[in-house]
Amino acid sequence: MRRTDRVRLRALAVASAAALVGALTALPAGTAHAVSPDIVISQVYGGGGNSGAPFTNDFIELYNRGTTPVPVTGWTVQYASAAGSSWSRTTLSGTIAPGKYYLVQQAAGAGSGAALPTPDATGTIALGANAGKVALVTNSTALTCSTGCAAQPGVKDFVGYGTTASSAEGSPTGNLANTTAALRAGGGATDTDSNAADFAVAAPGPRNSSSTGGGTGGARIHDIQGAARTSPLAGQAVSAVPGVVTAVGPSGYWFQDPQPDADPATSEAVYVYTAGAPGVAVGDSVKVGGTVSEFRPGGTGGTTNLTVTELTAPTTSVLSHNAALPAATVAGAGGRVPPASVISSVTTGDVETAGGFQPATDGLDFWESLEGMRVQLNGAAVVGPRSSFGEIPVVPQGSATRTNRGGILLQAADGNPERVLLDDVLAPTPTANVGDTLSGATIGVLDYSFGNFKLLVTATPAVVPGGLAAETTAAQAAGELATATFNVENLAPGDPQSKFDGLAAAVVGNLRSPDLIALEEIQDNSGATDNGVVAADQTVAKLVTAISAAGGPAYSSRQINPVNDQDGGQPGGNIRQVFLYRTDRGLTFTDRPGAGSTTANSVVNNAGTPALAYSPGRIDPANSAFNASRKPLAGEFRWNGRPVFVIANHFNSKGGDQPLFGRYQQPSRPSETQRHAQATAVKAFSDQILAVDPNASVVVLGDINDFEFSQTTDLLTAGGTLVDLPRTLPLAERYTYVYEGNSQVLDHILISPALAAKAYSYDIVHLNSEFATQLSDHDPQIVRIPLP
Repeated sequence: MRRTDRVRLRALAVASAAALVGALTALPAGTAHAVSPDIVISQVYGGGGNSGAPFTNDFIELYNRGTTPVPVTGWTVQYASAAGSSWSRTTLSGTIAPGKYYLVQQAAGAGSGAALPTPDATGTIALGANAGKVALVTNSTALTCSTGCAAQPGVKDFVGYGTTASSAEGSPTGNLANTTAALRAGGGATDTDSNAADFAVAAPGPRNSSSTGGGTGGARIHDIQGAARTSPLAGQAVSAVPGVVTAVGPSGYWFQDPQPDADPATSEAVYVYTAGAPGVAVGDSVKVGGTVSEFRPGGTGGTTNLTVTELTAPTTSVLSHNAALPAATVAGAGGRVPPASVISSVTTGDVETAGGFQPATDGLDFWESLEGMRVQLNGAAVVGPRSSFGEIPVVPQGSATRTNRGGILLQAADGNPERVLLDDVLAPTPTANVGDTLSGATIGVLDYSFGNFKLLVTATPAVVPGGLAAETTAAQAAGELATATFNVENLAPGDPQSKFDGLAAAVVGNLRSPDLIALEEIQDNSGATDNGVVAADQTVAKLVTAISAAGGPAYSSRQINPVNDQDGGQPGGNIRQVFLYRTDRGLTFTDRPGAGSTTANSVVNNAGTPALAYSPGRIDPANSAFNASRKPLAGEFRWNGRPVFVIANHFNSKGGDQPLFGRYQQPSRPSETQRHAQATAVKAFSDQILAVDPNASVVVLGDINDFEFSQTTDLLTAGGTLVDLPRTLPLAERYTYVYEGNSQVLDHILISPALAAKAYSYDIVHLNSEFATQLSDHDPQIVRIPLP
């Protein structure tokens, strides 16, 4: 299996590969003809366009391992199934120069993938993804054999791939897959007439006539890495590259040159992908040959990720053991200081083709220049809690802008390029919260996957606790209406009672039992089971009961069941917003029934007094802005006889946006389009209330899924008819959520001007987002408004 990668959607993804040890040993060939002095089949790939395939098309690659040009006009490459005797042909033309490749593109699959390099010949053969037979024939006559094919007249070279292949030179290669190809060792130069010995199963790396191979000698790792985001030697074979093994994983190892060059822009380490147990140990002094490849983690879903340079189909010679490891490069004070605010200055899209590599000023390039190397952080500051994937976001000491509680703040012009995620691929990571510090030196090898640079620690760091505690807000006074919003993260009756009890304790203890709570992500009674159930009365009742048991008030509730599977979120969960309110302090709900899930609410003018046509009612549920997303819930309350209009929201998520440390700069955020439309619809509805009475009490709140500096929030606050309360806080207090170490605002409370003119008190109550143990991934917030 390829090294472990993690996805932000909380699912573990592993790039599949067949297990074949990269160190090649000559096996008994059993050949029927002499080893080819020049043209050989150097690579075979049959998974093109299949699920998870990195390339759209199948291909067959040839290589001239000789010293003179070879004309191939009139030759054919031919294919038959693993056990078949019916052969399909593609005719070749031109000449293959010595040390050059020749790419034959074949059929495309039905799925996605990258385009191949420009082919030198094109056919329409659909190769088997797992097993088959490929022949290079010096004429156009179709073969008719099933066995003994390598010895047929005109056969120049032959490859049986997959263990079920009925014919091969010697033994066939291992089984291929949608994500793996058969690659001839030595960049195509190795030929012992044993397919099993000559070929490794590894990630496909198609090369055409513009690529150079032939086992380039004399290359050092910094030549392979180059002062660039991708290797200048990609697709080429290298040999006898020296270095010391610094870390070993289940499917490969990292090695680093102990004699670096003087250019800090060139990494001195690289990953060697062996597709199985590497057979080396940390401290081994080695020389490595193989093909320079760029691996993009994440499969078909990882097209926005950067690539990782690696050597594939390797041959490893161990020269000695127990060599001293190259010194780790310190990132931060006393070493190389990462850029403070700019992740990438590229504005042209794909950084891999943009040029302008600037590790001194751009965070993406800074970490790229350390790819694969031993990196050291001294006294690293924890800026995000350890995730369920074992990842801990940290920054070097001295980074800014920090929150009051030790996090690092996401701002419009600062994505915090100094962030890096510690990962537990090689050694366990400890439980840690925001505000903790890792004592001493934290050392690992620098990797990249799923939109983030990751330091794979080689030893578990020690945590110095920062003593962070959950916050508790002040209690509301007599005459103060306390209104809160809380995303309770897919709450369902099947959740453990401890989650309900924890949420209840937070409502009663930390939030001090607000008069009104807008809840987001309340699931239906069957949770994520997609069985047509949409009612959530059991979910709500279980939470209300837990709050009472925790010493809180007996909350009443209002909500509207959605149409099954129409509001997004976890499939089958039917999440929705719910009002909880207490009547013992003068708050009542004005019921105007009749609205279903698809009924559009409206504002009625009762002689200068606004009223909702339906209470509760949903805002514009047929509007395409709310397709596959939660519809806003509007309710009319009365506080000591005074009408208060509340709109609970849960806008479209950020799923599908490009990562900050991604391939495309500046990152596009397509999810914003729907949130902008949602904000426009909600703002229009609240404006209708204020058009009837400019002094009306209006509260718009919930999980807006966008920042306080975003256009979404600008749309909600346009014209000054709503005041966004997170914007009123000092910078160091503006966050409700911590994502990949960035403290940020996603949840908002907005109030009308009449309410903003009161001596209100607003508080984001930090009790979840900064802690490894969470009731939810969001922090609640509350506003207390004096309305005597």
